[in-house]
Amino acid sequence: MPMITLRYATPEPRPDLRPVLAGLAARLAVEELGKDPGVTAVLVEPADPEGWFVAGQSLAEARLSAFWLDIKITAGTNTKAETAGFVRAAFAGIRDLLGALHEESYVLVHAADGHAYGYGGRTQEGRWAASNPG
Repeated sequence: MPMITLRYATPEPRPDLRPVLAGLAARLAVEELGKDPGVTAVLVEPADPEGWFVAGQSLAEARLSAFWLDIKITAGTNTKAETAGFVRAAFAGIRDLLGALHEESYVLVHAADGHAYGYGGRTQEGRWAASNPG
C-alpha cells in the first residue's frame, strides 16, 4: 500500500508527463518492491524550475530536469537489495522520461512502522493482526 509522491521540474513545461510518471512509479513499486497495484497511490506534482535550486543555481539556469520521489512503505516488507533496486530503476526510468537530469535528483524509500502507517482508517499492523489471529 505504498503512497508515492513525485515532484519534478523540467526546463520546459510538459503537462503530458504526469500520467506517464505516475504509471512508471506505480509499476516500479510492483516490479521492484512487490507492492500491490490495487492499493498503490501516486501523487505527481510539477514544480517550477525557477524555484528549484541546487548548489545555488536554479534548474532553469542549469537547463536540467530534476525530481524528488518519496515512497512510503511498511517497515520490514522489503530487503536492502529490493530497496536499492527500486532507487536505481526509479532514477533510470525518470531520466529516460525527463531527459538530462541534475545528479541531485532524489529517491526516498520511507519505511514506516506498521503501527504508524495505514489507510482506510486502519493501520498496517492492525490489518496484519486481523489476518493472522492467534
